[in-house]
Formats: sequence, C-alpha cells, structure tokens
Amino acid sequence: MSTTHPPSPTQITIGLFGLVLSLLMMWGATSISSEAGYAGVGPNFLPWVVAVFLAACSAWLIWESLSGGYRNMPEASGSEKADWHAFAWVSAGILANAALINVAGFVVSCAICFILAVRGLRISQGEPAGNISQTLKDCVLGFLIAAPVFWLFTKFLAINLPNLTGTSWL
Repeated sequence: MSTTHPPSPTQITIGLFGLVLSLLMMWGATSISSEAGYAGVGPNFLPWVVAVFLAACSAWLIWESLSGGYRNMPEASGSEKADWHAFAWVSAGILANAALINVAGFVVSCAICFILAVRGLRISQGEPAGNISQTLKDCVLGFLIAAPVFWLFTKFLAINLPNLTGTSWL
C-alpha cells in the first residue's frame, strides 16, 4: 500500500528542469538541417526523438511529484555530504578530455579521462585511489576501451574523430 505525501519542491524542480532542458533541445534541433539523408531521415531526427522523450519523462516526473511523490523509492545510499575529493578527480577527467581531445587525439584523451574518473569513483566508494600498478592497469583498460570505440566510429561509421597520428588508427 503506497502512502501519499505532500508535493516535494525538489521533485517538482527536477521535473521542471528536465522540461526546460527538453525545450532547449527542441529549440536547438530547429537549427539542424532536416533534409532526408541515409534511410530517409535527416540529421535532426535523433535530437527531436531525444528531446520529445525527455519532455515526456519530465512531464511524468512532474505528475508523479504532484500526485503523491515518487513511489516506492529506496532509501538514499551514500554519504549525506558530497565527496568533493572524488568529485574533483572525476571533474578533472572530464575537463582533461575536453582540453586534450584535439591535441592528443580521441584515444589518448579518453584514456586519461578514464584513469582520472576511475580514481575518483574509487575514492567515492571509500577504496584506495590506486597505486602506480593500479594506475597502469587503468591506463591499459582505458586504451582497450577507447581504441575500439575510435575505430568503430572512424572505420565503420565514417565519423571523423580527432586522432594523434594523422593515420586515423590512433
């Protein structure tokens, strides 16, 4: 049996934020060409699908929050305070990827992002951040993930991604 609660301002805000974001995505999609390409759909098809889906989910979240709150939610896990040290490592990984992708190429920048983000995630779970051996393992794993993604996009999908060597293999 579910109990109803008064509407939560936080839950309503989350739904409204998603709705505003979906409207911004729709506005952005209007500036993308709609000329039909491969398979009869234009480049603006997927942004419209994502924006409409986000709008529908956001409207549902707002309805849920106004009609008694999110139901059957598990108890919150984790710490009551933000782990700023872990957040800094993950943020550094994302920012390093953005800063290095055109300089070092997709594979190297994504591997660096992976190394830094994994370190932050370990810290957030209360585990040791990792010694040099673990960092080297993370480096290898980062390359093993990023390289096939790069090759898939560049070789099979013909999407140009920044590369390091100019050969489109790394």
